[in-house]
Amino acid sequence: MKKAIYPGSFDPVTNGHLEIIRRGAMLFDQLIVLISVNPNKQSSFSVEERAAFLRKVCYDIPNVRVDSCSGLIVDYFRSHECDIIVKGLRAMSDFETEFQMAHVNKHLCPRAETVFLCADSQSTYLSSSMVRQIAMFGGDISPFVPEAIKDDIIKRLDRTNKEEQ
Repeated sequence: MKKAIYPGSFDPVTNGHLEIIRRGAMLFDQLIVLISVNPNKQSSFSVEERAAFLRKVCYDIPNVRVDSCSGLIVDYFRSHECDIIVKGLRAMSDFETEFQMAHVNKHLCPRAETVFLCADSQSTYLSSSMVRQIAMFGGDISPFVPEAIKDDIIKRLDRTNKEEQ
């Protein structure tokens, strides 16, 4: 059985993330969507909220599980006996960063292989930070996030709604 992890901040999960999750789930027997907690990064949503979002949008993908970790990805990889690290790529800048990280992970854990999945053409420009900024200013995020969590994101981030209240 091939077990893969797809680590990321997912703050919040976007349609681009979901597309990589669906494709990764087709490639591996089990895909763990791993919310990685970076203590140096301020998140808009708690780990629990992000996990709830992911579970809500992945409910129909039976071989996907959601988890989180606050340490090194390779430590989680090792302790959960994973086979592959999945990373989504949108642009060359993503590749450069992820290429370096793949080599560092391989150095720290020699059996850690990284598989890169290229984002589809509708997601190459999409990022969680862009979604957060659009939502904060009351813009329409519906083309960018799964419908099941859109209202939850808007409720939390839409400053124009907060200013009117």
